[in-house]
Amino acid sequence: MNFFGFALGISTLFIIGLGFIWVIRGERYFGYLWWPYVMGLGILLIVISLFVHHLWISALLGVFGASLLWGSTELKEQAVRAEIGWYPFNDKKILPPLARIIRKWKAPHL
Repeated sequence: MNFFGFALGISTLFIIGLGFIWVIRGERYFGYLWWPYVMGLGILLIVISLFVHHLWISALLGVFGASLLWGSTELKEQAVRAEIGWYPFNDKKILPPLARIIRKWKAPHL
């Protein structure tokens, strides 16, 4: 029997579950303006996964990178949810470098 698919599925489920948590907490403490950095890290991890020869590490890097890529598009929507009261709102967020420039960009969404 080959348990690779089963184990990868469970690992993917765990990584996606953590994605929900970090989006909620990340937006609360840092804000949605960090989305370009999160998106860049996700793309970087996906590209790195293409060059890793170990199957497990490559698969997990790809899944984690895709989760970060999805999460970067979800940060703005989470900010809206916090503003309307669905989640706790924190107005003292840690701003990213180049925040004035990033504010002018339209945040991505799926």
